[in-house]
Amino acid sequence: MAKICQGRYHIMAHMNKALNNVRKQEHRALMAEGDDTLIGSKNLWLYGRENLPSHHRDRFTTLKAANLATGRAYAIKETLRDLWSRANRHTATRHWKRWYRWASHSKLGPVMKAARTIKLHIANILTYFEHRITNALAEGINSKIQGIKKRACGFRNRDHFKTAILFHCGGLDLYPETPGH
Repeated sequence: MAKICQGRYHIMAHMNKALNNVRKQEHRALMAEGDDTLIGSKNLWLYGRENLPSHHRDRFTTLKAANLATGRAYAIKETLRDLWSRANRHTATRHWKRWYRWASHSKLGPVMKAARTIKLHIANILTYFEHRITNALAEGINSKIQGIKKRACGFRNRDHFKTAILFHCGGLDLYPETPGH
């Protein structure tokens, strides 16, 4: 039986979507009270902690200290990201169980929904710790192929599509050889 390694990208996409939904709900509630705290903060919450640009750090530190539901959702998201840094399946499983309990009891609807969705795939997520592989390369190639198709506005001829894929993804060296090399 083939084992599936569920990729980090898709799991974190579920969590980022949940975080953004929490932010939108809280922003609407705050705006109804005349509080504009969350205006212009969407992208700040979606950054990983190590990728936050330095010119946003002060504002983001202030936002995280503001006792917002969005701040809690961000902490839950960042803790989930730590799952992939675990040394083995056993420690990853322990981390997952603690994270799932926190997320599922967070009283943040979108986060709880994302946690349930992720739980459905946990066996495939934990397979990563046995094989240490992901489908990232295949996803990257597929993305490139979809870009080729989009730029061409589709292909009516299947052979032309195959040729375009091989041309752009085949690793061909199209530079002419120079004498003496």
